[in-house]
Amino acid sequence: MSSFYEFMEFSLLGLFSGGVLALIGLSFVLVYKGTRVINFATGDVMMLGAYLYYTCHVVLGWPLLIAFALSIIGIAVLAFIIERSVLRPLSGQSVISVLMATIGISAVLHGLTEVVWGSDTHSTPSLLPRMPLNLGEILIPGYVFGNFILAAALITAFLLFFRYSRTGVTLRAVANDPVTACTMGIDIRNAQRLTWMLAGLSGTVAGVLVAATAGLSPLLATTALGVFAVIILGGLDSIIGAIIAGLVIGWLDGVMVGYMGGKVREVVPYIVVLTILVFRPYGLFGTRTIERL
Repeated sequence: MSSFYEFMEFSLLGLFSGGVLALIGLSFVLVYKGTRVINFATGDVMMLGAYLYYTCHVVLGWPLLIAFALSIIGIAVLAFIIERSVLRPLSGQSVISVLMATIGISAVLHGLTEVVWGSDTHSTPSLLPRMPLNLGEILIPGYVFGNFILAAALITAFLLFFRYSRTGVTLRAVANDPVTACTMGIDIRNAQRLTWMLAGLSGTVAGVLVAATAGLSPLLATTALGVFAVIILGGLDSIIGAIIAGLVIGWLDGVMVGYMGGKVREVVPYIVVLTILVFRPYGLFGTRTIERL
């Protein structure tokens, strides 16, 4: 294979992988836009959603689509319970209190997952057929392309939902100006609860996609840590930023891993994070805020 086709193959692999990164980043951004809190439990929600899918489909033998739907419903119910029992009592408290609460939720979910399912790695069936994409001398594995298509479809559905639906417009209003939204009769608490549930949906789909390619174990939760580079690059409160940053980080990862080996994957996200924090701490598309000291 010539150097050009080799570069194109690494680039396409990275861009397609970036679709899943964007989906995970979307889960972070939804919560931050609605509550101004970084949800450190995102990775464990992803992991738990994948375990629910595995249990329903592999262990219980239920049809794939039913297992997938039940895993999403299960995480939505969990998000409802967490918001109602943990986060709502902290309403009005400092951001650090809510932040520490999400860290505590993460630890609890991780511990319960290991108690129920153990720490072994399981094989999870893919949601889509693994038909490779053949572009002449460029060959893209089917699971990479399939994951990208599903992630892109879900992200598009989210964008259409927030742009055109009444509920989506309400959630945007609450995220942009909660005080004004409240004076207009919008229930802020219900909006925030729905935001957590939508973030759980996004995280569950991402968790199932990642588990089908990398295997299912409690280590799946750590996948979300690398996505911090995505949300910091794109901006913590920008959905479009999460999409573009996911593709950029995915491309960088694909090219650098292709030429330098898999070990750089553990370094690239953090180099990007440090660079962005130094030169543009609010991200490429994030809202720039100025605080006077």
